[in-house]
Amino acid sequence: MLILTRKKDESLIINGNIEIQVVALDDGKVKLGISAPKSVEIHRKEIFEKIQEENKSSIIQKKNLDELKKYMKKE
Repeated sequence: MLILTRKKDESLIINGNIEIQVVALDDGKVKLGISAPKSVEIHRKEIFEKIQEENKSSIIQKKNLDELKKYMKKE
């Protein structure tokens, strides 16, 4: 993990086209501003993990549905 120190209004650049700027520091919280191409998806970690869980769940459900279709065709 890379750890950087930034002050308010300072930023960092990722991959030459994503800028993350420290917008505010308040009561133990950091507000970040992110500038990135529209093609780049940006999610909070907990939302990203939930999306991943839902995707895994839907894959399992699709596999179960495919198995059920195979079973139904046999009869």
